Amino acid sequence: MNTTNATFQEIGDALRGAHSICVLSHVRPDGDAYGSQLALALSLKHAGKSVTVWNEDAMNDRYRFLPGSDLVGSGAENPVEFDVVVVLDTATYERAGKPLQSVAPGALWINIDHHISNGRYGDLVHIDGHAPATGEIIFEFLTNQEFPFTYGVADNLYAAISTDTGSFQYPSTTARTYEIAAELVRKGVDVGDLARKLYESFPMRRIELLRETLTCLRITSDGRCASAALSQEIIRETGALPDDTEGLIDQIRAIEGVLIAAFFEELDGGKVRVSLRSKDPRINVCEICKNFNGGGHALAAGARPSGTLAEVEKNVLEAIHVALARVD
Repeated sequence: MNTTNATFQEIGDALRGAHSICVLSHVRPDGDAYGSQLALALSLKHAGKSVTVWNEDAMNDRYRFLPGSDLVGSGAENPVEFDVVVVLDTATYERAGKPLQSVAPGALWINIDHHISNGRYGDLVHIDGHAPATGEIIFEFLTNQEFPFTYGVADNLYAAISTDTGSFQYPSTTARTYEIAAELVRKGVDVGDLARKLYESFPMRRIELLRETLTCLRITSDGRCASAALSQEIIRETGALPDDTEGLIDQIRAIEGVLIAAFFEELDGGKVRVSLRSKDPRINVCEICKNFNGGGHALAAGARPSGTLAEVEKNVLEAIHVALARVD
């Protein structure tokens, strides 16, 4: 395991020396995953590289407006040889999903991420746990190494940073984050248009899903924990797509007095997607998720344990109750 971060120069040299490059990110991609992938891919393509972008979920509807979205595929039927594979915003190797099977042996692997729980897999590893988004790291890398900011790079980076900072509201947001956002605006980002597409263009099925989320809302631990659990039945009835659940946890996290929000989504194959958010720095939800083979950040983490929806909900809420008791 690489214990020392590779420098931007080392990563830049590896990419400049490569002809064919594959850019991956995690399953159930969010704005940071897609935005980071597309920003790096568009810059590398403009630099003359042959670039392939894969994600297990291909390109979902919510982020299809991002420049370069047509580049995102789900993999290949037979393994493809690449000089370099870059994995972005993905804490564990396995989280890159099925596209891993489409990569032939022999490539140099580069792992760039901002999750403190990252397993530091790969040949060149750069993890910055202080960065609020992987998109911020990619901005710093492209700028430092003077890779081109061609059309679409700025929009994708702004989307990556905005979504992973809760529209610049989360505690991880720094003065540097705002400076980068300002620079992206100078490069042509239309903030109003991008914000409308990111936050004000949800399909009706997601609103139906939000209604179901609020219907099953539970408040426990003396009002300090808010949780909701969505079954496969509810998801089928609303016609929801996987990306429609993104951000629903923020609605219950916003309740006054709530310190931890928990969202449970029943998946196929006997697993449950668990998302946790903390509003109190004394409560590290990454540590809670590690008990269920998950990880993430101190204030935002997740896991996918096996079990029924009821079992997982009960076990995680018990762990949350214990964590809350420690801050009494």
